[in-house]
Amino acid sequence: MKKILITGANGLLGQALLKTFSGEFEILAADLQEGLALALAGQSPGGMVHYQPLDISDPKNCREVVLQNRPDIIINAAAYTNVDGCETDKDLCWKVNVKGVENLAAAARRNMALVVHISTDYIFDGAEGPYGEDHKPNPLGYYGKSKLASENAVRVAGIPYAIVRTNVLYGAGVNVKNNFFLWVYHSLKSGKTINVVTDQWNNPTLAEELSEGIRLLIEKSKYGVYHIGGKEYLNRFDFALRIAEVFGFPRELIRPITTDQLKQEAPRPMRGGVKIERARSELGFDPRPLKNVLEQLKARLEGSV
Repeated sequence: MKKILITGANGLLGQALLKTFSGEFEILAADLQEGLALALAGQSPGGMVHYQPLDISDPKNCREVVLQNRPDIIINAAAYTNVDGCETDKDLCWKVNVKGVENLAAAARRNMALVVHISTDYIFDGAEGPYGEDHKPNPLGYYGKSKLASENAVRVAGIPYAIVRTNVLYGAGVNVKNNFFLWVYHSLKSGKTINVVTDQWNNPTLAEELSEGIRLLIEKSKYGVYHIGGKEYLNRFDFALRIAEVFGFPRELIRPITTDQLKQEAPRPMRGGVKIERARSELGFDPRPLKNVLEQLKARLEGSV
């Protein structure tokens, strides 16, 4: 059985990846903290999930983990994704998003492991999205610049690689950081009025569907750049309205605003998002309609109450 190392295993995507690849691979669930990764390792049938402490910004730690475990595949789901935080703490952003990827790629070269690196539509300027794989990058903020640099670090490492770009990753998990969906859900559930922008467009991506796209990529031994995103292209305000509709929350709690009113540290690409035709045709990736995804999340969240 092949080994797969999943970095950022405690995060939203990391948790989805652990579920997707469970049973197919021997999994090394790597993260800074023990968290869910350690719990899943203890519960895995046959001991096929192992927790591995890992700081990707530490080159020695990366070398040791890869040399000791010799994974066939490394999926890098670890990143510093606070877009405004990247503007104010550029050193931390670069340390994690670029140097961390360089460290993983260098370690992977020792046994030529396949590196699947997760990137973002923030490498584009948002002038004419959604974007295809071959569109020229032009990041607006430091987060996007760091992710573009991380892509280049993978490309020049001399290893087999796949770069998966996605956008507006959402879903529910155990002790995960807030994402747009969870922010809207918890706010509306508590009766709180929220302001949501009408001028940022994307095709939001369910973590489990991104994970499935990555599984298909690995299964079909594909390399290079793939865009994986949700089925529907819409603005954040309409996304919030869809959430309210499915969950039965009052639409009146959602107020439309424009991005300039938020006075955020980092610039945002207004018309972002990714075209998924290549993933459809080459991988067989087929995301579900947004309403169906939200209904599944509703059943999951209400079932956990």
